[in-house]
Amino acid sequence: MKKSKLHTDFLKSVEYVNNYTDPLPADLLLKLYAYYKIANKNYNNPGSKTPLINAFKANALIQAQSIDRDEAMKLYIKLVKKELLQ
Repeated sequence: MKKSKLHTDFLKSVEYVNNYTDPLPADLLLKLYAYYKIANKNYNNPGSKTPLINAFKANALIQAQSIDRDEAMKLYIKLVKKELLQ
């Protein structure tokens, strides 16, 4: 099955973020986290050992809960382009 351009671009953006070595601001990471989880239909609880980090991740997901899967992919790609590929 051929992947859509959106899905391919999303995977490329995810790979870019995964290989990015400079520190990223926490607010950016939380947005990327929420968009990634929604795009992958992964609604499991955050898995950090630190309760405060879990709270921030859960809050990011709550804020983005009205976004559908395709929109989450688009927002992830847009955020990577705007913040990391400048």
